[in-house]
Amino acid sequence: MSETALSLHAPLSFRRGPAMPNRMALAPLTNLQSNDDGTISDDEFAWLVKRADGGFGMVMTCAASTHALGKGFPRQLGIHDDGHIPGLARLATALRQAGGLSSVQLQHSGGRAPRELIPGQPVGAIDDAKRGVRALSTGEVEQAIEDFVLAGLRAERAGFDGVEVHGAHGYLLCQLLDTHNVRADRYGGSAENRARMIREVIAGLRARTRADFQIGVRLSPERYGMDLGEIRALSARLLGEGQIDYLDISCWDTFKQPEDPAWQGRALMDWFTDLDRHGTRLGVAGKLTTAQNARECLTRGADFVLIGRGAILHHDFARRIADEDFASAPLPISRAHLAAEGLGRDFIDYMATWPGFVAEDAA
Repeated sequence: MSETALSLHAPLSFRRGPAMPNRMALAPLTNLQSNDDGTISDDEFAWLVKRADGGFGMVMTCAASTHALGKGFPRQLGIHDDGHIPGLARLATALRQAGGLSSVQLQHSGGRAPRELIPGQPVGAIDDAKRGVRALSTGEVEQAIEDFVLAGLRAERAGFDGVEVHGAHGYLLCQLLDTHNVRADRYGGSAENRARMIREVIAGLRARTRADFQIGVRLSPERYGMDLGEIRALSARLLGEGQIDYLDISCWDTFKQPEDPAWQGRALMDWFTDLDRHGTRLGVAGKLTTAQNARECLTRGADFVLIGRGAILHHDFARRIADEDFASAPLPISRAHLAAEGLGRDFIDYMATWPGFVAEDAA
C-alpha cells in the first residue's frame, strides 16, 4: 500500500474533542426512514451504526430539524424537542462503542419546508408569494438562531461528540446567504449581513456547549443563489476565527469546474483547499465513489472526505478503499443489495426515485 493510500487511514486531530481514527466521514444523507414524530427509528439506527461498524471515522446523521416548521422531508429525524433525546442518546452510545466520532447535522428547511409536513406557513429569508413562504421577522430570525443552539445542546446531552451546522443546499441558513436576500434588517442586503445568522449560530453554540464539543459547518460553494467569491471569503473567515473545528464543502461533484465563468480554470474544491486554515480542518464531498478519487482529494489538500453514495452502496467503504483499485458497485443496484447493506425499506424506496440508482426489476 502506498503512503498516499495510507493517509486515508491516518488519524486526524481537531482543535477540540477526540481525533478521527481515519480521514473518512459518512456524509449527512437524507433517507426518509425516521419516525413521523422525528424520533429515530430502528432502521435509521441500524443504518448509521452499520457505517460506524464498517470503519467510518465519523458518522453524521441526516439533517435533523431544529424546529417543527423546519421539517423538510417525510420521516425526517428531529432534534427540536426533548422527546428526541432518548433515541439519539442510544445512537450516540452505539457509535462511540464502534470507535468513531459522532455528529448530528442541524438543519432548518426554511422556505423549502413542504406545507403539508409542517404546523403552519413555511418561513424563509424573504417573502415568496408564489411558494407561499413568509419572511421571518427580525425577532423570528433571532429565535431560529436560538433553536439551532438549543438543538446543539440536545445533541450534547445525548452524548454526541459534536454537531454540523447545515448552511448549504438552499435551506434556511443558505437562504440567508443567498445573494437574492434583500432583507432590510441586519440579516440581509450586504454579504456581511447575509452571513450574520450562520455566524451567530456558530457563536451561540460555541459559547454554550462544553469546551471539547466539536462544531462543523457545511456550505454550498455555488448554486442556491451562492456567489463563489463570497463563499470563499466566508470560508476563509470561518477557518481563521477558530470558532469551528471543521468546514465541510459540499461540491456535489468535487472535481468539476465552477459554474461561474469567472472562477473556472481550477477544480471547484481547489478554490477552498488553498485557504489558510489556522488549525481548522477542511472536508470535501461530492461523487467520491472510488479509492482513487478519495485519495486525490487528500493529494489536492483536503484534510478528510465525506462519502455519500459510496457509503450507501458499501457500509464498509472506509475499509474497502485500503485496496487502491477499489470502486463502488456499478449502478443500477438491486434492492436486495441495499437491504443487505443496512438500508431500510423507506430509504430504498427513496433511492429508487434517483434515476438509474435502483434496478427495479431485480429482487
